[in-house]
Amino acid sequence: MDYVVLMATGAFAAVCTYFLNTSLRQGPVRSSAALSLLVGLLFHFFPHLLSPYLTANIPVVFIGASFIGMVSSGVVSRYYMIGTSGVLFSLIYMNTSSFFTGYGGGLGTAACISLLVTISLPFLNKKNKLSNGYLVLRKLIFKKDKK
Repeated sequence: MDYVVLMATGAFAAVCTYFLNTSLRQGPVRSSAALSLLVGLLFHFFPHLLSPYLTANIPVVFIGASFIGMVSSGVVSRYYMIGTSGVLFSLIYMNTSSFFTGYGGGLGTAACISLLVTISLPFLNKKNKLSNGYLVLRKLIFKKDKK
């Protein structure tokens, strides 16, 4: 049951941060920081609200998944992809958190990996996977500003 709560937390954190970032135009850093501060304060002042495992891990999962919500709407524009990335981040965190001990940026690395995996999923359905990937990458790099 704890794993389900952590996966829901990851999806919720990513989607809420993305919503604040894109729809309310608060910017990626402010969106992530504000929501992470709220969750951190909640579990700091009410440590016995949930089990000790969840009290220790929900803030960490929330902060890491909020990094996913910092993505630009030009790269990912669908909320279900952001939510999927949050769930994937939670799975990565639960299964590899011992590997990230002592490494700075472990949460950001796991968030980046989960977002890249989610972004690459639509290419699995296409016929020419490699050439489609190059075309999308080329469009992102050489995007012309339209005025």
